[in-house]
Amino acid sequence: MFDSDKWQEIFSSLKKNKLRTALTAFGVFWGIFMLIIMLASGKGLENGVIKNFGGSATNSIFIWTQSTSIPYAGFPKGRYFRMQNEDIPILRAEVPEIEYLAPRNQLRGYQGGNNVSFNSKSGNFSVMGDYPDIYHVTPMDMLQGRFINKNDIDDKRKVVVIGTNVRDVLFGNEDPINKNVKINGVYFKVVGVWKTKKRGNQGERDSQTLFIPFTTFQKAFNYGNIVGWLALTAKPTSSASEVEVKITNVLKRRHKVAPDDDRAFGSFNAQKAYEQMNGLFGGIAMLIWVVGTGTLIAGVIGVSNIMLIIVKERTQEIGIRRAIGATPWAIISQIVLESVFLTSMAGYFGLLLGVFVTEMISNALGDNPSSDTMFTNPTIDLKVALTALTILIISGIFAGLIPARKAVKIKPIDALRAE
Repeated sequence: MFDSDKWQEIFSSLKKNKLRTALTAFGVFWGIFMLIIMLASGKGLENGVIKNFGGSATNSIFIWTQSTSIPYAGFPKGRYFRMQNEDIPILRAEVPEIEYLAPRNQLRGYQGGNNVSFNSKSGNFSVMGDYPDIYHVTPMDMLQGRFINKNDIDDKRKVVVIGTNVRDVLFGNEDPINKNVKINGVYFKVVGVWKTKKRGNQGERDSQTLFIPFTTFQKAFNYGNIVGWLALTAKPTSSASEVEVKITNVLKRRHKVAPDDDRAFGSFNAQKAYEQMNGLFGGIAMLIWVVGTGTLIAGVIGVSNIMLIIVKERTQEIGIRRAIGATPWAIISQIVLESVFLTSMAGYFGLLLGVFVTEMISNALGDNPSSDTMFTNPTIDLKVALTALTILIISGIFAGLIPARKAVKIKPIDALRAE
């Protein structure tokens, strides 16, 4: 039942020294405010990194060859070798955990500029030889037409899928579908326009990329049966790291590379990188909770101290109450309730201001797809808010317990003698 007298007494007690009450409450207010801001900042940093992860499949793996570092099977160390077309069906057969597998080549190497023209317009762009599976490995959407398909691979068709930047430079507002572009002297028909899901500088680079069928690429540009590198994804039920080991073991056997040569292949395992990133942000979140909670505890200690002072000032009052029959529980509940009220109110205002500031920052930053900022969309989820509120209530109870126990120990006769 709501006891109005008790609440009036609480307000009266806190109003007696407004400055002291305000300064005490500020400690709790600042503690919860900083906790919310730090947690939101950590989430904003995490969101920024994930955004710049590019939306790539988190189970994707990229593997390329390097030079050997160990002599093996009569070959000296330092030997450079290349993967070949024949490796692909063997990998599919021996590593069933592979979901999508795309052997790749790039004209003139990584980020090589190649002259691509349409009528009088031209530009230097990146040209990739790919399989249809690459669509499931790298983040992309089709804006017009279609992507490379199996028939293009089997028939070695001279077709090309162009990036949005290529379209803008060569065609402007003109529809590029079924138009012929010339790539280093060879004509290809445009069958699609693709858009990357990556952002910032990486997204800008990807938008300047053209895809042509892998088999057509090898024939048109005299690449023989060379495979530049592999892009693949592991099945959802498989570990990307285990799949990577199996693939490199098969390739080491086929290309006579020492089984313990760890430098013969380079790789990027998105699953491993994603797990490391999650571990890093988990550690950051834990550190933020420790620091923020420490700041909050400092405020709660201030509340406890002020309640001890209040108990000292009200010694005679407490003694009179005990003398006329007030139970220990009535004294304890009164002191604890004052503590919880002061802590909760200060904390609630800190929580509300923290959420408000977080929303202001989030709205100011926006969600610009072209931005590659490492900080975006700082947020606080409901679980965090509820946890913070729970901490506030528990902290208020603990802040009041010590003063309340001291108040209960006051003997009525001693209290009446106190000045």
